[in-house]
Amino acid sequence: MDPSVNLTLIIVLVLAFILLALLFTFVPIALWISALAAGVKIGIFQLVGMRLRRVIPKRVVNPLIKAEKAGLQIELNKLEGHYLAGGNVDRVVNALIAAQRANIELTFERCAAIDLAGRDVLEAVQMSVNPKVIETPFIAGVAMDGIEVKAKARITVRANIDRLVGGAGEDTVIARVGEGIVSTIGSSKDHKAVLENPDLISQTVLKKGLDSGTAFEILSIDIADIDIGKNIGAGLQTDQAEADKNIAQAKAEERRAMAVAHEQEMKARVEEMRAKVTEAEAEVPMAMAEAFKAGNLGVMDYMNYQNINADTDMRGAIGRETKGNDDDGSSQTDNPL
Repeated sequence: MDPSVNLTLIIVLVLAFILLALLFTFVPIALWISALAAGVKIGIFQLVGMRLRRVIPKRVVNPLIKAEKAGLQIELNKLEGHYLAGGNVDRVVNALIAAQRANIELTFERCAAIDLAGRDVLEAVQMSVNPKVIETPFIAGVAMDGIEVKAKARITVRANIDRLVGGAGEDTVIARVGEGIVSTIGSSKDHKAVLENPDLISQTVLKKGLDSGTAFEILSIDIADIDIGKNIGAGLQTDQAEADKNIAQAKAEERRAMAVAHEQEMKARVEEMRAKVTEAEAEVPMAMAEAFKAGNLGVMDYMNYQNINADTDMRGAIGRETKGNDDDGSSQTDNPL
């Protein structure tokens, strides 16, 4: 055989193999055969079109096969459109199958809308069949007698499919139930009434319709645990008494400071008066000199004035000496040794 013919044959075989590999890679033949075996009518060019639209065929075809086997009639275009919108096609189909088995009326459009809203639609359907229990943390309330009461509740809820889109979540339910518990405890006359009848909390909270506007329907609220906390009333009274004491001490300190300031002011005025007296005494010799010059004061008058001053100084000295002796005598009497 001609070597050039052999080379051409090998090249043809290699190109054929590459073409087949590309064909089987781009066109999911196995998936197409599986769909035909399951009774799902889908064309090979539809699968090629999915590839061109950047849709992974198995993400759409496998859920379609599942729905067909479950007896659901869903159009391929709807599943492909939901995939292109960013939805989870497999979860939507599973939710529709679960809803059909549980006799829950749920259309593909509503199911797809719930999925695109970010909710787990399969979990919602399962919760509609098997209600979920939400446990709250310890919620503290203060009764009218000032005693703190802590309660923990278990909320049994069922998903409300009609309100899944736009409805509030679990956090809102827990917050509303907590608000109801605090309100019920706060309206009780004393903590003993709450401890004796914890079901009053459940009844009061259920009457308020706390599930309005949420994605759930509250079936029951049960008090799982209840405990006594601090004596908030006594603590507040103690804090108030401490505050009153601090205020009184501050006012007393203010009055003391004002008294000290007034005392210092009086001392300053005394010193001022003494300075004026000293100033006046300094003017006496000058006045006497003027009187001498004017002839209004004679020598004898001046001598009498000097005698009076000397007599006054002598009496003052005697008085000081007598007072000193009295102080020494009293000290010796107190301390004979």
